[in-house]
Order: sequence, then C-alpha cells, then structure tokens
Amino acid sequence: MEQRFVLHNVQTVHDDKPFDIVMENGFITEITEANKASGTNSFDGTGLYVSSGWIDMHVHAVAKLDPYGDAIDEIGVKQGVATIIDAGSCGADTIGDLASEVAKSKTNVFAFLNISHIGLQRIDELSHLAWIDAEKAQKAVCTYPDLIIGLKARISKSVVKDNGVEPLRLARELSKLASLPLMVHIGSGPPPIEKVLELLQKDDIITHYLNGKANNLFDSAGEPIPALLEAIDRGVHLDVGHGTASFSFLVAEYAKKHGIKFDTISTDIYRGNRIDGPVYSLANVMTKFLYLGYSLQEVVYAVTDQAAAWLHRPELGRIQVGDAAHLTLFAVQQGAMSLTDSEGEVRVADRYIEARGVVVNGSFVTC
Repeated sequence: MEQRFVLHNVQTVHDDKPFDIVMENGFITEITEANKASGTNSFDGTGLYVSSGWIDMHVHAVAKLDPYGDAIDEIGVKQGVATIIDAGSCGADTIGDLASEVAKSKTNVFAFLNISHIGLQRIDELSHLAWIDAEKAQKAVCTYPDLIIGLKARISKSVVKDNGVEPLRLARELSKLASLPLMVHIGSGPPPIEKVLELLQKDDIITHYLNGKANNLFDSAGEPIPALLEAIDRGVHLDVGHGTASFSFLVAEYAKKHGIKFDTISTDIYRGNRIDGPVYSLANVMTKFLYLGYSLQEVVYAVTDQAAAWLHRPELGRIQVGDAAHLTLFAVQQGAMSLTDSEGEVRVADRYIEARGVVVNGSFVTC
C-alpha cells in the first residue's frame, strides 16, 4: 500500500450511505463523504460493502502438516480474511515454526496452542497422556505471548482413544496455570458430550457445535440437550468450525429453531477442504448462514465484532479514525449457488457473499 490509500464509495451492512476511507501508513486517518477524498492510489468500491477485517476463529495454517494444514495467506488475505486463528495445529514442540511463518505473511495471525506438545504431527495427539506436558506448554505460552491466545483440546474418540475425558481435565489444569481459555473440539464419542460440557467455563469455546454426529448437542427430536443450555448460561462461546465433518444443515436448522445462535462463524479450513470442499472459504460458510435465514448483519457481526470481542481486541472489530486499518471489502451477489454441508447434503442459495479485497498490516490485497 502507498503511504496514502483511499477506498472510495463503500458502505456498511448497517448503513446504505456510501463513504470514503482514507488510510496513511496503514492507519485510518479520515472517513468522509463518498468520492470526496483525494489520492493517487485508490480503489473504487462502488457497489461493495466494507466491514472491519473478517476474523476466522478456526483454521489450520501450517503448510507442511497433512492432512490438517495450509499456507497462511491462502486461507487469509487471499480469501478476504484479515485475521486467522490457528486452532491447535501446533503444540509446544512446533509453535515456533508457526511464529516464523507468521513473520513472513500478510495475514494477521493468532493461535490456540494444542495441549499435546506434538500438536497435529499425528491426528491422535491425545491418545497418550504423557504428550500433555504442563511445563512445555507453559514455556511456549511465555515465549509467544502475542501469538498464543488460548489452548486447544480435540476431545473426540479418534483423538483421545481410550483416555475418555481425562485429556480435557488436564487441559482445564493447563488453562488455570496459563490463565488462558480453552477451545474444545467436539465430535464422536466416547467421551459423552455431557462429560465434556460440564468441564467448560465462561469464555471457553465449543467448536463444531453444529456437527451432525451421534454425540452432538441436540437430541433425536432436534431439542438442545440440557447440558448445552447450562453451558450457554455459564458463558461458553459457540463457534461453527465447519470443517470436512462438522457442519450439518439439519442440526443448524434445529439450532435456529431453538435460538441456539452462533457466537462466531469459522471454517476449520485446510488445504483439502479449501480446494475440494465442502468449506472452500469463509465467504462460503457465511453464505450458508444467509441461506439459513440469518441477516447479513448477523453473519458479518459474527466474523467481526463478536470475534474481536472474544479476542479482547475491539480495534479489530471496528472502523475508526486512528486505528490500524483492518478491513474487508465484499459483495452480496444475486444468483444460485450450491452449498454442501459435511453430511453431503446440498442446498441451493439464491444469493451469496463474495470477498473482493482486504486491508491488513499496511497491505491492500484484491481477492
């Protein structure tokens, strides 16, 4: 981005009155009437929306990992996403590798540290309790305080094997030591979902809350289980975390019917489900919630204000003079788009969200 850069004639989802945003050296210096600001380096945003930069709360951003890995900017700025949070790709052994990649990337990055020090070098990383090393985890948190914003525990049968809920009990102890919240992946049992939920506290995150597996948060009649309602009352945060196997249109419809609303919309994106689906992009996942009947304002709020509030970084969720510029430009296109959930069910939307550009860390990237 040049020293002075102007976005012309953009509007927010809350107000249809267009305006200009002037940035200098990566900071917002002026917000003025549409097409009034001058600057040789500019972008015409006529017909586009602008929001604070989209935040994806659940990605896998270590390119060398397989299957759960991808390059930072491929799932960040190239998709209109200003900030990504890597959800436990790295444990204490490899978090330094992620930090090195972050330094070379345009996208803003935070991370949940996997409670297993081996991270996703294996996909059964909690099958041996010895891999949960409190000393190593604490050292990593102290070494990378600007990167690590929480701890990640994947509590499903394929990950914990015969250890049941014990890895989560150990995660709870690590959380207390580090004064950091938990993001907990839920999936197939055992352990039963009720045992998982009872260990979660205010500001912890349940990711994959709309999964369609047998161990999910809704009963056979589509009613929310009591343990879910109790967790919500305690202030536990609900994150979508779509992924390859963790989002069901049917369960999402149960949730909407009963007012069990997402706090944040995220992708659980990595190379495979970005290229081959069913995730593709944050815009695609957001479109699914438009299709389900949520308003554009609700959907955008979930990837901006709500995510920024959980991160305790309100500046990432607003457009304000004096702040560093973190912005996403996007369109809502009219037309049919096929949307596929993790169960293989296809629905057809009549409008869809399309990212067009992003401003972050002093760069403007078109999508």
